[in-house]
Amino acid sequence: MSPSQGTAAPNEHETVGAYALGILDDAEATAFEVHLAGCDWCANQLDELSGMEPMLAALADLPGSGSTPVIGESLSARPSPRLVEKLVDEVSEQRARKRRRGFYLVAAAAALIIGGPIAVSAAGGGETAAPAKPLAASAQTTFDRMTRKVTGTDPATGVTATVGMDGKGWGTSAVLELKGVKGPLKCSMVVISRSGERQTIGSWSVPAQGYGIAGAASETARKPLYIGGGTALSPDQIDKFEIVTFDGKKLVDVDA
Repeated sequence: MSPSQGTAAPNEHETVGAYALGILDDAEATAFEVHLAGCDWCANQLDELSGMEPMLAALADLPGSGSTPVIGESLSARPSPRLVEKLVDEVSEQRARKRRRGFYLVAAAAALIIGGPIAVSAAGGGETAAPAKPLAASAQTTFDRMTRKVTGTDPATGVTATVGMDGKGWGTSAVLELKGVKGPLKCSMVVISRSGERQTIGSWSVPAQGYGIAGAASETARKPLYIGGGTALSPDQIDKFEIVTFDGKKLVDVDA
């Protein structure tokens, strides 16, 4: 008996079995699909029941009373292509929306953790969000701010090196200012501890025109080279710094 004849409509959760067997009419099936699109419990039940359809269809084909074929037709029926497509589209889209929302939230959180606050200008409004995070200071700027510096010049090579140091919780931040070096060369900065341990904390190439060459025609060649590095050694554990080429030639050393 239909609801219009006074019988209460079935609970939507209890309709999943009838829907799986394809015995709902169009109106009932459509109403259930609307409910199913937002009900994970019914979706899980439908997945389980769908595996029973071949068995039910086989039972319906067993010989018996004259009503068996009619029952078989009902039990082995399938939802119409329109209903199946609508069901799949609605359930898939809802689950996809949930996954996308979760992904966007994780991505936004990661962007905030990695990048920090960024400046955002509203189109036409002129309002800004948090101030932009400043760019990392250049090696030269960091070197200029350092108060602890040591210098050495090698009379044979004519190379001068000045190393600025800042003690950190993790060790020592160091910036090298290199002058009077001509290339082409490939060089490294090596820190040597008081116990004799050696650590390479930076490497670079020197073009033919060089760096920090007084009176050079090129402005680039007249400017010193600044290279930053770091070591796990604390400042009081460092004995000296060495500037060496890749083939082992020492250009200059600097006592710490």
